[in-house]
Amino acid sequence: MGEQAAEKPDQSDEQIGQDSPHLDEQQQEQAASRAAIGPLVIHEVVRAQGVEELERSTRGLVWSGLAAGLSIGFSFLADATIMAALPDRPWRPLISSFGYSIGFLIVVLGQQQLFTETTLTALIPALTENTLASYRRAARVWGLVLCANILPTLLWGWVAARSELFPHATIMAMRELSDASMAHGFWQTMGLAALAGWLIGLMVWILPASGSAKPFMVILLTYLVAMFGFPHIIAGSAEAFFDVMMGNATMGDFLGRFFIPTLIGNMVGGTVLAAMFNHAQIKDELKESTPDKFRR
Repeated sequence: MGEQAAEKPDQSDEQIGQDSPHLDEQQQEQAASRAAIGPLVIHEVVRAQGVEELERSTRGLVWSGLAAGLSIGFSFLADATIMAALPDRPWRPLISSFGYSIGFLIVVLGQQQLFTETTLTALIPALTENTLASYRRAARVWGLVLCANILPTLLWGWVAARSELFPHATIMAMRELSDASMAHGFWQTMGLAALAGWLIGLMVWILPASGSAKPFMVILLTYLVAMFGFPHIIAGSAEAFFDVMMGNATMGDFLGRFFIPTLIGNMVGGTVLAAMFNHAQIKDELKESTPDKFRR
């Protein structure tokens, strides 16, 4: 009996519960549906999302990217509003950082196109096909979504600094956040941004297996980005440009101390996570399971 048990192959997710004599057919299906999703299944979900992005029209990508840029501005506003309501104590960011998650919740649950998510999702199908054309399509999506995301965040920074829409206390909190966005040198900003890209890429990878916990995972991982002070190219652009509009920084500061190092860092974090860990671990399985007619 021991040898037979040892020789019995591992069950796939779909087979879990199917051979149990203690469950009826409906219960067996329930057992299989609660099985953990394997990395190959997650990869296929993310790849399918990426293919959909690569096939979207330019107009569709731009409008979705503009919507995401407008939505992500609420991260800046919510973070500053909560900060303004709290006493100036060392623990204040531990609470106010939850506000940073608001914009990401709107973007993710609203299926809007955000650059740091696209960094991973658009790359997975390119890595799977591994053709020059697929990488060109990924670069097209990256460029369109980045430009569409950035423009509304600059509008957020301009409106917050030049209008009287928000209370004075909130503006002061915004100023504190914006100062922090450009507080580091080029290389340190790039390194911290790589960690932000890693966390956002990890969020994208986890969401297919999250089910009803999806909002919690978005809140948790984006909260960590804010709490650790990791710069995010889209959400942080509203903060950094606010500093420019307030006269505390120049466009050269915005580009050299925030935008360029943060963009590089976010892309490195997201692409390394996608290429080296999430795709490489199942690359051999893809070769074994892909029919010849689909191989590139």
